[in-house]
Amino acid sequence: MKLFFREQMPLLLIYVMQLFLILLVYWLDGYRNMAVSVYAAVLSLCLLTGYLIYRYIRNKGFYQRLEKTLTSIDELVNEPQGAGSPLTEGLQQLLKNQYSQYKKDLHTYKHRLEDHIQFINQWVHQMKTPISVIHLMIQEEDDPRFKAIADEIDRLKKGLEMVLYIARLETFERDFYVETLYLESIVRSVTSNQKRLFIRKRIFPSIQIDVHSTIVSDEKWLSFVITQLITNAIRYTVEENRKVYFREYSRGKNRILEIQDEGVGIPSSDILRVFDPYFTGENGRNFQESTGMGLYLAKQICEKLGHQIEIESKVNHGTTVRIIF
Repeated sequence: MKLFFREQMPLLLIYVMQLFLILLVYWLDGYRNMAVSVYAAVLSLCLLTGYLIYRYIRNKGFYQRLEKTLTSIDELVNEPQGAGSPLTEGLQQLLKNQYSQYKKDLHTYKHRLEDHIQFINQWVHQMKTPISVIHLMIQEEDDPRFKAIADEIDRLKKGLEMVLYIARLETFERDFYVETLYLESIVRSVTSNQKRLFIRKRIFPSIQIDVHSTIVSDEKWLSFVITQLITNAIRYTVEENRKVYFREYSRGKNRILEIQDEGVGIPSSDILRVFDPYFTGENGRNFQESTGMGLYLAKQICEKLGHQIEIESKVNHGTTVRIIF
């Protein structure tokens, strides 16, 4: 109703001005019969009122739809409408045409995105093959140069894994399998896969997890999250002969996996932004390998798995990350 009166306000103003001018002209011409003038004004007002009522009834549904808050864009074109003015019917047809074109464009972009993700997946898998071959060729060599090559290959593999998981994150629902897992077994498997990184930095894992402790999650995605947390813990531990602690305990109905390092810690000014994509903060300027994507991906994956992740840190004392199942 408010929208209708706002639209008709110019008409009402013009009507009042026109009525005043006509009465003024008659007054200046010497016509002094006020009763007839008022009667004519009342008749004119009745005609205007009838016209406005007719317009409102005919376009009532249209005005109600414009004032209604939409919960879905489909409501804009799918709600039934009665007969309206040519303007409202034309606008309704325009909205339908635009919505149809929007769906076509959206469908096209969706297919392009899927093709792009498929290309990335295939490319990553193709790159893994020569990397694995190079790794097999040099793993028995004792020359320090080959050890350096092996370290760089590990970095390449981690980079490719990150690219692959970023691409798969968009289609997460198609690529996860929830099951009951032994937490200690998962952590031990991931630390074993990262043994070269532990050895290179002379850092040792300390696993304090009950072998019978179980959680419900996806093994592949959870292993990737733990790998990212381990990589960060080792990367930001500059002193040798330090440890990364893996603990498990209960908090109410939840199981907690706690990963604690003895590294440089995170400044308090950065702690609230560490889960933002591409944010590296002060430590990122001191450690050139930082990408700002590890913790972001960990948080995104945990949310999709129904887990929570929290972090606390103290400069020069280390960082503690908890995954809440």
